[in-house]
Amino acid sequence: MDTILPRRFIETSLQSLTCSQVKTIQLNQQYFQQAFNIESHTQAARFKLPPISLKPRLAGTTVAAVDTSTMKIGETSSGILLAVRGATVWRQNRNYRYTRLGPFIFHITEENKQEVYRSLEKAYFDSPLCKNHYGSPSLLQMPTRIACLLERWLQLMLAKTLNEGLVLLDGSLTAGTPDTPIHLLKDILSAARSRGSTVLAFSKMTTLRVNGRLITDLPFEHKPPFLIGMDGLKSKPPTVLLGDVYVAKLAHGNYAFRLDIDREVIFEHRIWSIEKLLVNDALSQGYPETLRLAHILCTFTANEVIAMQHFAVRRHGFRLVSRPDMHSVLFGPFSRGEVCS
Repeated sequence: MDTILPRRFIETSLQSLTCSQVKTIQLNQQYFQQAFNIESHTQAARFKLPPISLKPRLAGTTVAAVDTSTMKIGETSSGILLAVRGATVWRQNRNYRYTRLGPFIFHITEENKQEVYRSLEKAYFDSPLCKNHYGSPSLLQMPTRIACLLERWLQLMLAKTLNEGLVLLDGSLTAGTPDTPIHLLKDILSAARSRGSTVLAFSKMTTLRVNGRLITDLPFEHKPPFLIGMDGLKSKPPTVLLGDVYVAKLAHGNYAFRLDIDREVIFEHRIWSIEKLLVNDALSQGYPETLRLAHILCTFTANEVIAMQHFAVRRHGFRLVSRPDMHSVLFGPFSRGEVCS
């Protein structure tokens, strides 16, 4: 496995902490973990009927999933302290195993944000064809963009190392955004196909609608598990859809999910892949357990936030400063937090 990017994460993390001139961390702020992979615009669509019934396919297959998380753990007078972590989970022979990378802690300022991002990007996109044409992100975008670099690297490494398995991604197969360049997602899909694997992308949230209603909220009378294909979808430049979109209801209950499947995979293999997933992974509430575990393993807890703050204090000389939350001071019980999860 290529480890250039994780090593660069460690080097850049330590450099951003040790080279900081400002050593004050402002506390009593609302910490948040970024929500990723939400579509940026609403689209209209229509169903391909009838639904596709699924039958469990008794074939042993490795199921693997990737997720990342980022969190702002404090503010300084010149920037922010953020943490990034990623997790890979796979199920084989009825056993779950995982690998976690991080947390990587960065002190990002207006002065060093371009150097930090370019250093990480170069470790990953170091070729003339893989240059980022979107420029350096703003300070507020840095947590998401750094986490996305780690997530795409984990996805690519998984696609390059898993043989004849199922690669589960959190989100869609829409490319052409700053977080997901087209060439990069194509490389992930191509690497998976070359090793006989299929990429399945599950979205917990979607903006796709049919007759004004979200596609995952519509009442379906068909008995699960089943898929319903979507028709009439058109991407808005510069975005490109690299997968065909389905509504997947894989278990009894009230929950359905948007599912993107690599459109270069022939239809029969798509159906076989979902049918193998029914047997080779737990599907509580219709959502794959490998993806659920990947999310849990990379999410930060309150105790971990405290530990990372004290790490910055003891190892790198930052000083904790408690300042009032002005929302609470000014608005009391009517203050509203800006929290996403």
